[in-house]
Amino acid sequence: MVKIVLYGFDPSPPVRSCLMTLKALNVEFEYKIVNFQLGEHMKPEFLEKNILHTVPVLEDDRKIIVDSHVICTYLIKKYGNKNDQTLYPSDFYERAIVDQKLYFDAGILAPKLRAIAIHIFNPFLPNEISQDKLEAINEAYDFLEKFLETNEYLTGKNATVADICCVATVTSLAFHPLDSSKYPKTTAWIKRMQQLPFYAPNEKGANELVTIFSAHLKQYSQV
Repeated sequence: MVKIVLYGFDPSPPVRSCLMTLKALNVEFEYKIVNFQLGEHMKPEFLEKNILHTVPVLEDDRKIIVDSHVICTYLIKKYGNKNDQTLYPSDFYERAIVDQKLYFDAGILAPKLRAIAIHIFNPFLPNEISQDKLEAINEAYDFLEKFLETNEYLTGKNATVADICCVATVTSLAFHPLDSSKYPKTTAWIKRMQQLPFYAPNEKGANELVTIFSAHLKQYSQV
């Protein structure tokens, strides 16, 4: 009997980071789609699991964990074997550097996407998306390019959970094209991540989200 259940939906970058982590660890799990359009995230049975009514939510042996970064590191610490230790190193310093990039995703990278998303999914906000919010994405690209200046991945020569979480966000920003001539390191990093065996769960959802964002930007003029 499968004891791990992940609640989410494919377009969500945080959900996709969890899906990639589960695939990297080769952990068996059940994936339950939460339909936001039908309001399933606001139903009492879901709110009992997560009062924030957000995804992802992980249920492991009836214990509930929320927040993608916490879920991913929890899974690696609990279910990772010796071959998985590069994803979240045991060395205190190396782990701190990985944590730093996870906080970068949570505090800088993801908010750039969220600032756009609220105008698309929140009916009480204006449909128009200001140019400054789109240009703010370039700041995140600038930071990524600097992180990758001397490394193949965000913290060194190996992909870690930080790369997993950040690439889920970055590929969701593809509606604001990444200039490969200006950001060659970041472009190469994305291509490198796409070749890794655990990347596949990110592809479909990222394409779906980018399609939604691109259609919205095309429909409404930027102010």
